[in-house]
Amino acid sequence: MRKPRELAKNVWYAVGTEINIAEPLFQLPIAVVLLYRVLREAKKRFGFELRGLKLEGALLTFYIKPTDGLELPLIMQWIKQTFSARFNWLTGRKGHVWGDRYESEILWEGPPESAKEVDWEAVNVEADKPIPADTTYTLTWVSPRLPGVTITTVVSVKNAPKPPPPPA
Repeated sequence: MRKPRELAKNVWYAVGTEINIAEPLFQLPIAVVLLYRVLREAKKRFGFELRGLKLEGALLTFYIKPTDGLELPLIMQWIKQTFSARFNWLTGRKGHVWGDRYESEILWEGPPESAKEVDWEAVNVEADKPIPADTTYTLTWVSPRLPGVTITTVVSVKNAPKPPPPPA
């Protein structure tokens, strides 16, 4: 039986989550733009503070402080479900995008001073600007979970007018 998640009100959390089978999707510009859009929409919807966002291959880490009495699991569920649904729809893929549960740790002292606000202008996250369509990306990597196995994935972005709505 897994340990229950430690939750508290009005605190900062260090959060980390990984893409399924450690596929380095965050090397794809389409995945980065889509993630920023989903995070921006979640921020407007739930009202939280976000700092120190890092995308490293298959790993997403950041510091988050839920506000208005919201709990971290609700926010993370929405972010992960919305990103998965939109990424799969946009690329024509099926199945899981994220790996196991996300990891979180309460930071009683707050995030480190080096954790800066997310620069929303660093990536084109405006919802009215289309995501580049009819583009194909190829990822080749050595799987950390399957020793000696090299995996090549082709991600093709279809020309799509509008993503599906987020989960209710």
